[in-house]
Amino acid sequence: MNRSSPARPLLFRAPPWLFAALVSLHPFVASAAKKGGDSAPDAMVKEAVSSDTFTSRPLILILALAAMSLVPFALMMVTSFVKISVVLSIVRSALGTQQIPPTQVITGLAIILTVYIMAPVGQEMYRAGGIDIWSRGTSVFSSETVGTMLGAADKSKEPLRDFLMKKVTNKDRTLFYSLAKKMRKEEDRKDIGPNDFMVIVPAFVVSELKEAFQIGFLLFVPFIVIDMVVANILLALGMHMLSPTTISMPFKLLLFVLVDGWYLIAKGLVIGYL
Repeated sequence: MNRSSPARPLLFRAPPWLFAALVSLHPFVASAAKKGGDSAPDAMVKEAVSSDTFTSRPLILILALAAMSLVPFALMMVTSFVKISVVLSIVRSALGTQQIPPTQVITGLAIILTVYIMAPVGQEMYRAGGIDIWSRGTSVFSSETVGTMLGAADKSKEPLRDFLMKKVTNKDRTLFYSLAKKMRKEEDRKDIGPNDFMVIVPAFVVSELKEAFQIGFLLFVPFIVIDMVVANILLALGMHMLSPTTISMPFKLLLFVLVDGWYLIAKGLVIGYL
C-alpha cells in the first residue's frame, strides 16, 4: 500500500460536478458583498479563515446544510438538464403514450446525457480550482475548508461562464441585464456587468427553454399528421366510437422505431452543445 500521501477527507474526494455547484451558488452570494475594500471572494475567504464559523456558530452550520439542499436545483439551472428533460417530455406527449416511458426513465436519461455534455466543463473547472482543495488536508466543516472551497469556486467559475455564454442569446442577456440594473439603486447599478452570473444564468435558462420548445414543435408535427390522417379515415368509415388517439398510437410507435427516434434525439441533443 502506498503511504506516501496522507488520507484525504471525504469532502476532498468530491467529483467535479461539486465544483459546478459551488460556482453556481458562489456568484450570487458574492454579489451581495461587492462593496468594500477587498473583492467579494477574497473578503469571504478572509472572513471564513479568520473565524471558526462552523464550529462556533451552530446556526450558520444549519443554514449551510440547508443551502446544500439547493445544490441539485442550482445544477439543473446551469447545465443542459433543463432543455433535455423538456424535449424528452415533449416526445412522450407527442407519442401519446401517457406515462411510457415513466418519468423516472425520462429523468434518468436526461441526467446521463447531461453528464456527457457537462463532463468536459467539469474537468476544466476542476483543473482550474480543484487543485487547491486536493492540496489541503483539513477536516470537514473547518474554517479553513470553507475558505479553500470559496477560493476554488472563484477560480473555477470561468469555464462555466464560457459554457453559459455560448448558449445565451443577446436578446435574453440584454433583457436580464436591464432588469438587474432597474431592480437596484442608482449607486449600485455600476456593480452589475453584462457577463455576471446573475445576468447570464436566468438568460441561459430562458434560452434553453426557448430552444427546447422549438425542437419539441418539430418533433410534434409528424405525429400530429398521423393523428389527423387516422381521424379522417375513421370519420370516413363512420367509426365514430373509436378513439383516433388509440388507433394512431401503434402507427406513431412504428414511425418512431423505423427512424430510430431515440438515437436521433440523443445524438441531436448532445451535438447541439458542441
